[in-house]
Amino acid sequence: MQAFYSDHFVLPLPKEHRFPMAKYRMLRDGIAQQLPQVHLREAPAATDGHLALAHTPDYVASVASGGIGAAAMREIGFPWSVRMAERARRSVGGTTEAVRAAMKDGIAGNLAGGTHHAYADKGGGFCVFNDAAVAARVAQAEWGRTHRLPLLVAVIDLDVHQGNGTAHIFQRDASVFTLSLHGDKNFPFRKEASDLDVALPDGCGDSDYLQALDLALAELANRFEPGLVIYLAGADPFLGDRLGRLALSADGLEARDRRVFDWCLARALPVAFVMAGGYGTLIEETVQIQINTYRTALTYWERWQTRQAATARVASNGHSF
Repeated sequence: MQAFYSDHFVLPLPKEHRFPMAKYRMLRDGIAQQLPQVHLREAPAATDGHLALAHTPDYVASVASGGIGAAAMREIGFPWSVRMAERARRSVGGTTEAVRAAMKDGIAGNLAGGTHHAYADKGGGFCVFNDAAVAARVAQAEWGRTHRLPLLVAVIDLDVHQGNGTAHIFQRDASVFTLSLHGDKNFPFRKEASDLDVALPDGCGDSDYLQALDLALAELANRFEPGLVIYLAGADPFLGDRLGRLALSADGLEARDRRVFDWCLARALPVAFVMAGGYGTLIEETVQIQINTYRTALTYWERWQTRQAATARVASNGHSF
């Protein structure tokens, strides 16, 4: 299974900054040690052309040049630097490559990504460019070169914060379905309308969360037939998360992941998954939750390969007569 990283682009943040920059390298090291079957690859930088599929050219240029205003950078939550701009491009490039790999192999991941608070013309909440939006549009453009019908994409956003930027970008795009399961009273305090929003109360635990997810996935299946899923597997619904306000256990989060991968595998849908948020009081807990997501994904990737091999054998036998 392929996975893409960009953790070597580290931002020089103050010691008291809330963003856990160290978790990305810790995650890569943990996957390398615990899951050697995962093929780790450096994420490429997204091009201006790819970014322009979901962002305004002026915004892309202002981030690249450093001409973006101080107020806009405060909304993002990072100081501008060349490394910040490059890291944002690599985060998008990682999801774009994960989508390409998933379309070929069934499942692939990005060790970063999930920058769902970025709008077409601005960033916010530690998000510069919207990786899921760009990757979905790139996949659709590449699909359209060889297929008559459009590629329909579902974004299943299970970060604890609503995917407001993703929802706004795709508000009038019937080819992308946005599903967000999030804390009702959490950031962003001004929500956008996803195709399906499920707002959960503070303190929501495993049982209620999983029941809400089951109902949401059933409604998604009734309303939309995607050919690709992009899954934001945020670790921040965890009960130990500083910014989460929900109360899922590590086992509950693993059960959440299994439900999403089950849903995709049952429909033979390729799925690219990204890590999104995670701000645990103990960073090691956040990292282990995300490693668990990779361990779960790997079992489904192996099942996908078995299914594809069986399909190929049946096709081969059929042609042998």
